[in-house]
Amino acid sequence: MRAAKYLSIFSPATKQERKENFDTYWAFSQQHGGELLEDEQDLAKKRDRLKHFQDNPVKLRQPLADPEAFYRNYIDMQDDPKSLDRMTLMLTGIYKFARHEWVGIKGAWDAVPDMANSHTVEDKISRVHLAEEFCHVRLFDEMLLTCGLDKVEWAHLGPIKEKIYEQFPKLPGFLMDTPAFVTELMGVTFYCHLHHLFDEVLVDEPEVRERLKELLAEITIDEVAHVGQRRNFIGPIGMKVSKWLVKPFYTLFFNDIPEVGQLFNVEQMIKDGIAFDFNELPEYMIERSWVPSYCQA
Repeated sequence: MRAAKYLSIFSPATKQERKENFDTYWAFSQQHGGELLEDEQDLAKKRDRLKHFQDNPVKLRQPLADPEAFYRNYIDMQDDPKSLDRMTLMLTGIYKFARHEWVGIKGAWDAVPDMANSHTVEDKISRVHLAEEFCHVRLFDEMLLTCGLDKVEWAHLGPIKEKIYEQFPKLPGFLMDTPAFVTELMGVTFYCHLHHLFDEVLVDEPEVRERLKELLAEITIDEVAHVGQRRNFIGPIGMKVSKWLVKPFYTLFFNDIPEVGQLFNVEQMIKDGIAFDFNELPEYMIERSWVPSYCQA
């Protein structure tokens, strides 16, 4: 058995190590996404990558049997989820996961300083990080378009959830940093399980399967780096709290998306979150992403 290249995301780090890692992450993020296009909530390299996908579209060999089942259930589940086919469940589940991300970043974009008023490396990182998340929503939208769903609207959550997402970025760091880290970790866990689901659901659609994997990889590569970056805000007590929070956070969040329980083993997702150490990720993703120095063996 070969030695693992990476260590647990919950590995300890000194204050000095974390400071140095903010600097290396900032250097990484500047070349990774390219120029920040702040007025468009976009990044130059990410925009070019999306344009490449849009200029070279692929389509399902067999169009969706019942697109109305998607449109009826994608904002709120109207039917019994057990009555829906796995393709429809997968697509409505992708939308609902992405919508949470969209609502969260919308609130955060107005709460964090813009680049002109970002005076610390951490503030600058946060601004670029949010622009990357807006790019992810465009990539999710492209996934749905690839499956022939061109009437999707990005709807608001209910007023209470919207308010929570709006206030969350305004919390002091000692309250915000641990849930923000666990949320990023949950994203990577979801994307890894979704990647495997594409193989199962799209077995007869090789072109669309590979395209959705490419789109998902663009998101996952960023999100893996975000996991390390968000972990970097947290000291030793916060890391213990974070590990404890994985189970209740994953359970609460995924209970809100009925598709997840139909498509995935949530208990396994929780175990994967607690055990996350980068080693199961494909090499091509790690090469384009960022791992904190204290998680490298």
